[in-house]
This record gives sequence, structure tokens and C-alpha cells, in this order.
Amino acid sequence: MSAPRLNRALVLEARGQAPDGGGGFVESWTALGTIWAEVTAGTGREVASDQLMVSKMGYRIRVRAAVAGAPSRPVAGQRFRDGARVFAVQAVAESDPEGRFLTCFAVEEVSV
Repeated sequence: MSAPRLNRALVLEARGQAPDGGGGFVESWTALGTIWAEVTAGTGREVASDQLMVSKMGYRIRVRAAVAGAPSRPVAGQRFRDGARVFAVQAVAESDPEGRFLTCFAVEEVSV
């Protein structure tokens, strides 16, 4: 297996909660840092969601590995941001036997 071509800078973000002032919470996202990645498109589809159509596209995002628990190691539930584009991380696995790279399985959703 060849080494990935890490040619895109993506911002890794983690979900958090902030008080809304009324006793509840509002979802917020905190940037953990910029990670260089190789982004490969998978398959896509259109899905009806409430009263609008949503285009869902799967991606494989390969990044350098980091030790478990490090803030630079992506985990499911986090997301990558590339400008206005958002890639929700659904799963993460080692992509090579030496454990030098990780493959993040992500989905991008866009209203159509």
C-alpha cells in the first residue's frame, strides 16, 4: 500500500455544549487543530429529510496516525471542516499494518 498524498489542510473539530441562557444548552464546535489529509470521494445518494432533499456523500479521509487519546487523533462524532464544507466522522481505523496512517470514514451532507 502506498503512502497517502496529504495535500489538503482540514480543521478537526470536536462537539461541545454551551449554555443558552435559558437553562438549556446549545451545540457548539471547537477547533482542535489543522490536519493534513488525503480526501477520496466514495458513493453518494439523495435522501428525503423532513421537507427537503439532502445529498449524502461518503468520503475516506486519510491522515497521519496519532496515539490514542491525543487531541490530533480523530474519533467518531468529531468532524473535519474545509472552509464551508463539513465532513462528519463516522468511524476511524488504522489504514496500514505499521499504524502510520488512519482512515476516517466520513459523510458530507448538503441540502439540494
